[in-house]
Amino acid sequence: MQQLSKVLILDYGSQLTQMIARRVREAGVYSEIHPCTLPLAKVKDINPQAIILSGGPASVLGPESPKMDPALADLGLPILGICYGMQLLAHTLGGKVQSSQDREYGRAEMDITVPDCPLWAGLERKEKRVVWMSHGDNVLALPPGFVAAASTPTVAHAAMANPERKIYAVQFHPEVAHTDDGHIMLHNFLFKVAGLTPNWTMSSFVDAVVDEVRNRVGADEQVVCGLSGGIDSTVVAVLLHKALGRRVHCIFVDNGLLRLNEGEEVVGYLREHFDLNLNYVQAQDLFLGRLAGVDDPEQKRKIIGYTFIEVFEEEAKKIPGVKYLAQGTLYPDVIESVSFKGPSAVIKSHHNVGGLPEKMDLALVEPLRELFKDEVRKVAQELGLPDFIVWRHPFPGPGLAIRVIGEITDERLEILRQADKIVQHELMASNWYYKVWQGFAVLLPLKTVGVMGDERTYEHVIALRIVDSIDAMTADWSRIPTEILGRMSNRIINEVKGVNRVVYDISSKPPSTIEWE
Repeated sequence: MQQLSKVLILDYGSQLTQMIARRVREAGVYSEIHPCTLPLAKVKDINPQAIILSGGPASVLGPESPKMDPALADLGLPILGICYGMQLLAHTLGGKVQSSQDREYGRAEMDITVPDCPLWAGLERKEKRVVWMSHGDNVLALPPGFVAAASTPTVAHAAMANPERKIYAVQFHPEVAHTDDGHIMLHNFLFKVAGLTPNWTMSSFVDAVVDEVRNRVGADEQVVCGLSGGIDSTVVAVLLHKALGRRVHCIFVDNGLLRLNEGEEVVGYLREHFDLNLNYVQAQDLFLGRLAGVDDPEQKRKIIGYTFIEVFEEEAKKIPGVKYLAQGTLYPDVIESVSFKGPSAVIKSHHNVGGLPEKMDLALVEPLRELFKDEVRKVAQELGLPDFIVWRHPFPGPGLAIRVIGEITDERLEILRQADKIVQHELMASNWYYKVWQGFAVLLPLKTVGVMGDERTYEHVIALRIVDSIDAMTADWSRIPTEILGRMSNRIINEVKGVNRVVYDISSKPPSTIEWE
């Protein structure tokens, strides 16, 4: 197999580090993010063909600021410094950085001063080019061997280059859409400076994972996989089935908190089209019995989590020879667990599902741990999964328990299921389902007065939550056409017994969350 081109991204705490990695991968080149504290010996073990130094919130002049091993620049590898990465290169390699009185954030107009710099190859020639800045310090004097390749009215050295050493740096952020032709600049670094081959494809990824799993899992060893019907766990199941066949034992636990007919539809499709070795566990009564009378959202989550572990463990113990547990861990989970301190500091500690490996003494198989969410969808398409699974909106682990606000009863669940079915249908019928990140209904813990016919009613309220997002870290409410919202409201009130009012949630994340509980 052809050697995979690999770019090492050293994270200095920027909120945009993941975006750099995504842009590199979109160009067809594999990238890995590691903390800037990574020892030089580990860098050599990773064996990258190029290195990118991210931005960060610190000042290189500060005593506690993250540093760079000067030997990194002597490895002979192409290097690109971005924002803090540029200041760090200048400071480390013999230049001079000064602290600025005013932090520059946002739009700036850049002049290219060295037109033949490879970073600018193929750019449309124009006097002013918009770039996106976010910095406090400036490079006052360049290191020996470097030339200033661009400037702005406030920054004399907006980019610097040392073609002989293949070291380049920019004060702005080429990874964001606000920078004119930033993607071309990154492509130029990858292909014209570093000479990389764009060989990161989902087809090659699938082949590599299949080979790796077959080599790791012994001929008589079995793998157990928790299947929820979501895109991540479904791709894990189908991918491992491709590698190991029916030695992969999928367990689908119906907790009674799924959407209308969801369990039967997902299980039926996967059994029919992929011949998965799938155990469909009907545990609705157990879950709903334990949730009876509980209205605290955190308590709901704990009950569902503990009960899932209990059911899953009981079913897994029935399978002889199980040595591995498969999980749908994604690359953002891995990054967050090792991120360098700063705005991109650890948001959550990466952990295994519900503590199952500790309880069951199983080794983990995490075939998606190198992928971003959009790459998982591409793998799903590569594996032949249908659009209704590939583009299925995210669905929370606790299911409808956190969309029925307050106490969970069969009646309240049925109201929400019927209302949510209408939301999904109208989003699909209007082609908005694939335009938004997520759309669903929420049943509120209150009733309001209404009039139906000539009679006064006192019935439930449904809230609609439809948001736009890229990665769910932030989100904004979707500007759905009012006629679509009107159809949803009209149908829910007329078709769902027990509802007389529908409202639309127009709050963003932050400060609100996407889910209500």
